Amino acid sequence: MTTPQTFRPVDEQLTALRKSTAEIIREEELRAKLERSRASGKPLRVKLGVDPTAPDLHLGHTVVLRKLKHFQDEGHTAIFLVGDFTAMVGDPTGQSETRPALTREQVRANAQTYLEQVYKILDRKRTEVRYNSEWLGDFSGMEIVRLCGHYRLARMLEREDFRSRLANNHPISVHELLYPLFQAYDSVALKSDVELGATEQKFNLLVGRDIQREYGQESQVALTMPILVGTDGQRKMSKSLGNYVGITETPTQMFGKLMSISDELMWSYYELVTDFAPAVIVRLKEEVRTGVLHPMDAKMQLAHNIIAGFHGEEAARKASDEFQQTVREKRPPDEVPVLSVRAGPYKLLALLVQAGLVTSRSEAERLIRWGAVGIDGHVISQMTTLQLEKGQTLLIKAGKRKFVRVIVE
Repeated sequence: MTTPQTFRPVDEQLTALRKSTAEIIREEELRAKLERSRASGKPLRVKLGVDPTAPDLHLGHTVVLRKLKHFQDEGHTAIFLVGDFTAMVGDPTGQSETRPALTREQVRANAQTYLEQVYKILDRKRTEVRYNSEWLGDFSGMEIVRLCGHYRLARMLEREDFRSRLANNHPISVHELLYPLFQAYDSVALKSDVELGATEQKFNLLVGRDIQREYGQESQVALTMPILVGTDGQRKMSKSLGNYVGITETPTQMFGKLMSISDELMWSYYELVTDFAPAVIVRLKEEVRTGVLHPMDAKMQLAHNIIAGFHGEEAARKASDEFQQTVREKRPPDEVPVLSVRAGPYKLLALLVQAGLVTSRSEAERLIRWGAVGIDGHVISQMTTLQLEKGQTLLIKAGKRKFVRVIVE
């Protein structure tokens, strides 16, 4: 027999669960569910569905994952739903054209990588992992027809991306209309009390509320989280846009990217990807405004906190020290990669590529033109050829933080 769970007072739970949310639909329903849960000792079932459309997670993905962790910390059941079936259908959210469906092999590979990464945030032992192919994979044609019969086409076409595509004479495939219904049925199958998603997923979450009622269940509460803006400060974080901070990147890479965000954007990161209390963030903002705290120091604290969560305190401290040394004090790091080369003439462009400081000759040319390449502390502003002699050692810098020590044999 399962022992009833003991929960914190509802007001205390709500304070924690409200943090940084965009919208709770509806909060009075969430309060009622929490009150029943506390009285009965039965945890709420909180669902987060993710389609494994790409193998790696970035900080943008963790915003809603962290909210699932908040529910988990309050003693509720965190359900991490892998949309292995719906990923093969393709989510039309935010799409201006039909999204190509993934193969089963792609989905399985991505799902495995996702699970390895989400446990950096969620408690592995207390997370219920499900796959929607468990029920949708066995759906008969008649069951699909019945599901479709529970929703109106006019309501579906109220969806912004569908409406926009119709207005611009862009095609909409019939299977795309099924996606919100399949995702909604996931909530029926899991008997979810709460579903989490980004603000762009609001329509799908609301369909879930309607479909649960149609199947005789109490509607789930829909809780949406804001979109995390990428390091460019303009668009949502995305690997395809190159403005992302990957959670499996090295601490040094993460630290450099986080330090590149604007002072204004920093506060959004504090709110969405750290556990700093709102009152603490307000105090930090005031300290920066009044000059008590330098913005760069506030940003270094942010980067340290985020990296420690994924890589540990020691790795975060080392990345912070290296940034302080190489960027603020403009000294090379203590540990610099070594490249051994033979004596003779070397084009600088080729040497930068060979050393791994750049990925292409064109990138090397850009850095040289910008004055971002240095040898032994001297800026190199020309596409020069170096005459390397045996026994010579050069310290080459590219950009703000990339160094290599070249030893001529």
